[in-house]
Amino acid sequence: MKMIPWLILIAVLVTSIPLYAHAVSVPEIPDPSMEFSITGAGASFPYPLIDLWRVEYNKEFSNVYLNYQSIGSGGGVKQHIEKTVNFAASDAPLKQSEKELAQGTLHIPEAIGGVVITYNIPQIPEKGLKLTGEIIADIYLGKITRWNDSQIAQYNPELSLPDEEIIVAKRSDGSGTTFVFTDYLSTQSSEFEQKIGKAKAVPWPLGVGAAGNEGVAGIVRNTPHSIGYVELAYAFQTGMSFAFVENGDKTGFIEPTLETISAASKGASANLPAAEGDWSKVSIVNAPGEKSYPIASFTYLLLYDELSNSTNSIKEAKTIIHMMHWMITDGQNHSESLLYVPLSDEVIEIGKQGLARVTYEGEILFDYDGPVENQNDNNADSLDIPSWIKDNARWWADGLISDEEYIAALQYLIEQGILKV
Repeated sequence: MKMIPWLILIAVLVTSIPLYAHAVSVPEIPDPSMEFSITGAGASFPYPLIDLWRVEYNKEFSNVYLNYQSIGSGGGVKQHIEKTVNFAASDAPLKQSEKELAQGTLHIPEAIGGVVITYNIPQIPEKGLKLTGEIIADIYLGKITRWNDSQIAQYNPELSLPDEEIIVAKRSDGSGTTFVFTDYLSTQSSEFEQKIGKAKAVPWPLGVGAAGNEGVAGIVRNTPHSIGYVELAYAFQTGMSFAFVENGDKTGFIEPTLETISAASKGASANLPAAEGDWSKVSIVNAPGEKSYPIASFTYLLLYDELSNSTNSIKEAKTIIHMMHWMITDGQNHSESLLYVPLSDEVIEIGKQGLARVTYEGEILFDYDGPVENQNDNNADSLDIPSWIKDNARWWADGLISDEEYIAALQYLIEQGILKV
């Protein structure tokens, strides 16, 4: 009877499962004998992160190629509804009217980011201009038109603001970044809420339009005395100037950083719906907290719970599930490098539960039993070790499977992060 590896397996499990561990089951890895080309489209808000995921995932699974088109949340939702892509990305959750056209859509949170107010004013420093939500709303309403307006000057007495017209940059496409920005401004100005409202595309009364975060960033970089709104990563990657915005508590002006956006998202997971639920009212703009940056948001992956709608085969569908699972687990390790806030374990769990609902012609693609809770003792039964792990060790101990097969099983568990040595 070969008992030592069985005891090692139990010891590894007991000492490695954290309080809120990843589940024991993981999606099936992509078939290495095939090549897969996965298509996605939508939000430019998470594009820097998705593009990095494309590269890093391909390093691990070289037969899987992701083609993601940064066309704006509105374009992504349109293609999702038309089922012309495998998945979409959007910073704005689906409206009820959109859900009716895309029944069975799941919202899988992928990251948390911030929208920053960028400007190009040669006469003042690269960052630190202080703006309130009311001032930003009035600029975009056309009520504040010059940089030395008294309302701006009163919060920036140390700056020599120029007597120059403010050139407003805006998104011309249907945009989740616009949704987040207008969601925030609607909380700051009743006039803005009534005249403009919050949506992926709104009736701006003025401004120079461009598609994508990269388009708005380009206008601001190349136009003196301009102002615009872009996702945080774009501002930092291109060295753009950005404003400090008054917090929701109205106790200070907050610099957009990884830490202040994380502060804004703190506690959000407690009230989030399931992946298949209604996300249309989910918002973390103007979050309370002295250090909370007020223009923050989740961004989402959208896919159907029946993937025969948007894929060509069950193996392709399984590859999509594996890739999305990687994005919301291992992929989160790349978030901070691009100034996105990694998802909490609780939000990751919502995503996993959502992926476990996905089928292909009725067949479940990801057999997931939920998180493992640590009972803080050495009783194997109290850890709820799945029967397939126990059976695998027992079969090896009884000589029903070879040493090589048993070692291969352990290696797989370690590679997938199920066991931590």
